[in-house]
Amino acid sequence: MVSMDSVGRQPGGITKVQTTSVCIVVENLPVPLDRRVWSEARALRDAGYVVSVICPRGKTAHTASYEMLEGVHIYRHRSWDASSMVGYLLEYGMALAAELYLVLKVFSRTRFRILQGCNPPDTIFLLALLLRPFGVRFIFDHHDLAPELLEAKFRRHSPLLASLTRFVEKCSFRAASVSIATNESFKEIAVLRGGKIPERVFVVRNCPDLKRLRPAPARTNLSPGVQLQVVYVGFMGRQDGLDILLESVEHIVTHEGRQDVRFILVGGGTVLPELRSIVAEKNLDPFVTFTGQVTHDEVVDYLSNADIGVSPDPKTSMNDNSTMIKIFEYMAFGLPVVLFDLKEGRRSAGSAALYAQPNDPVDFANQIIRLLDSRELRETLGSCGRKRIEESLNWENEKAVLLEAYSTALQA
Repeated sequence: MVSMDSVGRQPGGITKVQTTSVCIVVENLPVPLDRRVWSEARALRDAGYVVSVICPRGKTAHTASYEMLEGVHIYRHRSWDASSMVGYLLEYGMALAAELYLVLKVFSRTRFRILQGCNPPDTIFLLALLLRPFGVRFIFDHHDLAPELLEAKFRRHSPLLASLTRFVEKCSFRAASVSIATNESFKEIAVLRGGKIPERVFVVRNCPDLKRLRPAPARTNLSPGVQLQVVYVGFMGRQDGLDILLESVEHIVTHEGRQDVRFILVGGGTVLPELRSIVAEKNLDPFVTFTGQVTHDEVVDYLSNADIGVSPDPKTSMNDNSTMIKIFEYMAFGLPVVLFDLKEGRRSAGSAALYAQPNDPVDFANQIIRLLDSRELRETLGSCGRKRIEESLNWENEKAVLLEAYSTALQA
């Protein structure tokens, strides 16, 4: 194996690394369904790294314990979706044990030089500390604000839980040679709350890869009477606002009498059974379709045939500071977006979206109706969003920062 310092500059300013092995650990979603991690893994592979990913198994797809996919080694472990505080402690404990086994297995095979931990939870630094004596650097890829995330999930404040999550978050920052933030708000938190120096924090946004997100041919076989489709793409957890979205759907269908629209909710998650029950109780089944977890190609198909993209994430301390990848994906497909007026959401979408009063399902519904009623407005906002993606908010720009972060960690 070539030394970890064997790097060189390639055309376009991208660093090329020869046969340096790295390992990425993520617990939130299986790979390649975790689109951020999959983009990172492919960018590192293209730069010359040997990449291994450790992640949970999917429910219906991506269930193999090991596979080589597009040159990336993927190791998967069993997982358990929790819904209570005790359940999350058990879930994270079981995941950490599985990750420890697979990390040691991968290290024995590849002698990787960097371990990248993607939160939540903020416990992967423990694996990094174990391997530090062997010269392994730790990169903390800060996906979510874990203290705020758990509070949003349980919708109540627990001083003990808050203290514990703040402690492990700080440990993650302290253990990391560098950290990666998804936006400027996360970078500020890394510096102020995590004690990182700004030069060791790299902003890598959740921007789409335009080489992979290419529109598919539009279908014309809509159900009779259906003229427009509204799409949601993403995980369905308690903090994601799908319950609010269903209130908006009820207002649009029942109070406004709109029979010409269908809502396609793409993805899986812990609250999916609860959401199905709400739809049945409200008699919204003719207007709402849940696809469950689907492949990348199916996501592209749904986005290609939609007229509006929605991001109903409510205003919380976590969501206000978070960048939602689905917003960028809607924009990449030229879809106008409806979201609540959140700080980072507005920074992401700019003039490509309509903004509802925070956490107000009726105003959210009204913004959707504005778009349903105006093809010109849909096209104007959609074109604006596509232009923002093409000119700046795309993965080609972001992956250069990712590779710079890796280069900095290797030289630490």
